[in-house]
Amino acid sequence: MKIAGITYESLVDGPGIRVVVFAQGCDLACPNCHNPESHDPTRGEEYTVAELVRKIKKTGSKLQKVRGVTFSGGEPFMQAMELAQVAARVKQIGWDVTTFTGHTYEKLKARTSEEGVQALLDITDYLVDGPYVHEKRDINLKFRGSKNQRVIDMNATRNSGAVVLATFE
Repeated sequence: MKIAGITYESLVDGPGIRVVVFAQGCDLACPNCHNPESHDPTRGEEYTVAELVRKIKKTGSKLQKVRGVTFSGGEPFMQAMELAQVAARVKQIGWDVTTFTGHTYEKLKARTSEEGVQALLDITDYLVDGPYVHEKRDINLKFRGSKNQRVIDMNATRNSGAVVLATFE
């Protein structure tokens, strides 16, 4: 898989202290994206699932109280199968998974026949969905940049059968 970069200690990319993996490649390229260098799918660094998991665990284990891993981008759903495999391995150490996507949850649900899309949705605990829209920018929002984006509690959504927005204390 292609990775644009890794941040080993973030407090703004999901709940708690997180390791953030930035997927390389984006099929949306939203105007004013905060990470435009991640759009070109030919750039970035190649990793196998095992290499990325090793790197996440090695560095993450040195930090105090890491809560989870976040997949951002680029667009993580362009490499959904590989990232779902990484997520499964970090869940084994008790971490949760947050996935950012420029697509809406509803559009992703319509694409579940594509390799890995359902697997990544199934293993994600929090999904931040929707494109960044600069005209709807709000710096006071938690874990997202524009008002059209949602933070979906995927576990509650799976249990209820309807989208449940996450609430954080």
